[in-house]
Amino acid sequence: MNRFASWAPMVLSILRIVAALLFMEHGLMKIFGFPAPMPGGGELPPLIMAAGWIEIIGGALLALGLFTRPVAFILSGEMAVAYFMAHAPKGFYPAMNMGELAVVYCFLFLYFAFEGGGPWSLDAAIRKRP
Repeated sequence: MNRFASWAPMVLSILRIVAALLFMEHGLMKIFGFPAPMPGGGELPPLIMAAGWIEIIGGALLALGLFTRPVAFILSGEMAVAYFMAHAPKGFYPAMNMGELAVVYCFLFLYFAFEGGGPWSLDAAIRKRP
């Protein structure tokens, strides 16, 4: 098991990068309609537009591992708000109210806020510079 434990910091960085890129995709869909437009189409409300920009900018910063802890904390909060505003009113259980992804992102980003971005991050590279 020690073989796997030695890889944990690098896997943390990979998890951060993959989660950030997937998260950023949601913002790209809201703002730019890429890779596909948001379901429902039409003009988005200002709150959804703001969420889209937070997802794009925060996702990019998180993918790079720059300002990981504060960015992850903000993204965690965004997902908590999204869950309670958009999903919880539809029912108690996340599997029934389509809020599972919001809950997973919320707690994943909260973990990054406490753990940091791992060794493959700009934060780590900046800390190593003299």
